[in-house]
Amino acid sequence: MNFRSGLKNWLLPVTLVAMGLALSASAQAQDLLAKVKGAGELTIGTEAQFAPFDFMENGVHKGLNVDIFDQVGKDLGVKVKFTDLPWDAVLPGLDAHKYDIVAGPATITKARLVRYRFTVPIAEASVGFVKRAKDASITKPSDVAGKAVGGQKASAQLKQVQDYVATLPGKATVKEYIDNNQAYADLAAGRIVAVGNSLPNNIDLVSKRPDTFALVQPTFGVKTYFGFIGLNNPESKALMDAIDASLVKMEKDGRMAVIQKKWFGNTMELPSNPITEPSI
Repeated sequence: MNFRSGLKNWLLPVTLVAMGLALSASAQAQDLLAKVKGAGELTIGTEAQFAPFDFMENGVHKGLNVDIFDQVGKDLGVKVKFTDLPWDAVLPGLDAHKYDIVAGPATITKARLVRYRFTVPIAEASVGFVKRAKDASITKPSDVAGKAVGGQKASAQLKQVQDYVATLPGKATVKEYIDNNQAYADLAAGRIVAVGNSLPNNIDLVSKRPDTFALVQPTFGVKTYFGFIGLNNPESKALMDAIDASLVKMEKDGRMAVIQKKWFGNTMELPSNPITEPSI
């Protein structure tokens, strides 16, 4: 046997093994939805300190996300299981495949779309400030100039706060917090003058604690939207498509309006297609 013939005979089984592995990987890359249905469970990462979307009340997980995914689970024929983590650990957990999707929700941004796939929008995410209820010095967003404000670490809301205060005369200090509850505690104590967060979160906070907090109108950020997040890869495509179909169905049959009114006090008119060109 000459060298060329021997090499050919040696390469053939190696090539076949490699092709088999590639085909196996390709098959695995298509079946996250099948895995979810096979297991009978959709696993979800989130931060349960983001009312009205996710929060704990007397040890019970509640919020808009809980109600939406309850309906998604019914549409897919599976149970849902939430994992509660600090927000800055939620997306790394998705990258590590610790769960199938992130509830969050998260603001749909250009930077995130490079790495992740978002569902169709589930709420508006435009950013504004809340202040102490009796603070007469803050009547509009620009009144925070030269003062200290807060926002949640690793959030799109914090980035918008930072960008906004950079346009104001007089340097404002932006403090970063692990979660919004810590920021609100500092606001109530007078250590900062305002907290930047999305409008639905601000409305929820003020409705529950009107003696402590008040809205600062108008919002200052550009119009943005919240969506749920999955990995942008072939493995996740079928699952994300199915969740999108469920959300659109809920919008059309009225279930989404019922959930929004329950948690926001009113309904929101939202785009019916995924956002491909975010404003931020």
